Amino acid sequence: MSRFPPVPVTVLPRVQDRMTFLYLEHCVVHREDGALTARDEKGIVRVPAASLLAVLLGPGTSISHQAMSLLGECGTTAIWVGEHGVRYYAHGRSLASSTRLLVEQAARVSSPQKRLRVARQMYCMRFKNEDVSGLTMQQLRGREGARIRTVYRENSKRTGVSWGRRDYRPDDFEASDSINKTLSAAHAALYGVIHAVIVALGCSPGLGFVHTGHERSFVYDIADLYKAETTIPIAFDVVTEEMEDLTGTTRRRVRDKVFELKIIEHAVHDIHTLLGADETEDLDINVVSLWDYQHQQVAGGSNYEFSIEGFEDGDPPW
Repeated sequence: MSRFPPVPVTVLPRVQDRMTFLYLEHCVVHREDGALTARDEKGIVRVPAASLLAVLLGPGTSISHQAMSLLGECGTTAIWVGEHGVRYYAHGRSLASSTRLLVEQAARVSSPQKRLRVARQMYCMRFKNEDVSGLTMQQLRGREGARIRTVYRENSKRTGVSWGRRDYRPDDFEASDSINKTLSAAHAALYGVIHAVIVALGCSPGLGFVHTGHERSFVYDIADLYKAETTIPIAFDVVTEEMEDLTGTTRRRVRDKVFELKIIEHAVHDIHTLLGADETEDLDINVVSLWDYQHQQVAGGSNYEFSIEGFEDGDPPW
């Protein structure tokens, strides 16, 4: 039995009020009361777990059962990542007790008409003051491709960093040039933040609207809304400054920019908007209901003895 009492849900910060992420590597992570401790040869650092959105655990990290228990109680997403933080392996639990957003996400992904509407909404968020309501998915992809190429060219011209094309090699990080390394590191950090927001809200990272077929399709959907103002300019700036620690500097810059631009708050708002949900509705109410084909749901915790009464045509639906 744990010697630490559970953290009361009522005192936990909302996901939009939390700090971005903490990246750890080559250290031992443990728990001290309500804080995480990270220990290496330089000493011990204490971090309030409930204030974090995500903890990225890199190579050489050893984490205790008590530390994981604390992260679970706080609804802080633990993400196991590879070297430089650019490879994803696993993640932790949700902060939400309700599946309302997940059900709405699944309903909209499953309907081609609803899915197209959501995809158009996503592109509207990128193409300011443009009407894309009549565009097909093929036309939207073409418009987005042209937009992102322009963003790369503008940042290349602004910084003087040579740009050819995006060249990301998951199995050989060092094979890429400096700008592609920093872009990979920057995007990975942003993906970690967005992944944590999605999981914290109780949505599925795999049910994407534009991206599909991958376990993090929805993560890529939402992250793409913010790359042009966060990760891409940061990557070009870091290369221009010829920083010795490219990936570490990039992660810290992304962390600061996410905080500066309130990306977490925007992501929470945008996900609710895309799924047609009210942000003010409480997602933390821990209520288990039973599905009903006529009334959608009925109260759980009750014994419903079978009765033929209640069927309009006198026959059960099966």
